[in-house]
Amino acid sequence: MGDSAATRERILAAATVEFADHGIAGARVDRIAARAQANKSLIYSYFGNKDELFDVVFTSSVESDVGRTPFDADDLPGYAARYYDMYLGDPHLVRLLTWARLERTPHGALFADVPDHDVDVLADIADAQRRRVVVDDIDPADLWSMLIAMAATWAQSAIVHTATESEDPALHRRRRTALATAVSRAFCVQVY
Repeated sequence: MGDSAATRERILAAATVEFADHGIAGARVDRIAARAQANKSLIYSYFGNKDELFDVVFTSSVESDVGRTPFDADDLPGYAARYYDMYLGDPHLVRLLTWARLERTPHGALFADVPDHDVDVLADIADAQRRRVVVDDIDPADLWSMLIAMAATWAQSAIVHTATESEDPALHRRRRTALATAVSRAFCVQVY
């Protein structure tokens, strides 16, 4: 990786922490530059203004995490458990999502400005419903929203308990099992 690419990566890493900690309005470009050991003017050169830098950080974080957790409508319980692990492995993601919700899109679809966002997932859910793998009495968009919310039960914005990687692995196994069981009971067609 060349110096330019390495600097860009350091800036993105520093900006991720800064935006997760302080949000868009509270983030400071000078702190990002100091943490990245980069010239402040490079940030503007590479990314434009602070809002544009947040957009890059937010989009790359979401795409990276979601990309590591491919959707499988035939295994909603396993998908939810993998999402639990994704949230656990990236403590900044939910905070970035929360800041985006608070400062950018307080209601409605968070990704409304992204054409065809979730279209493939919703089509996969509808297909699984037609094949009687997934219950068909819940609209695919509602099922998708509830599935993601259930997977985030112990994520950083949880009201009751926020999980961390430092907790006992047995707790994580118990939670994954409980989550998978709840998702299965809620959304999967039970074959008797």
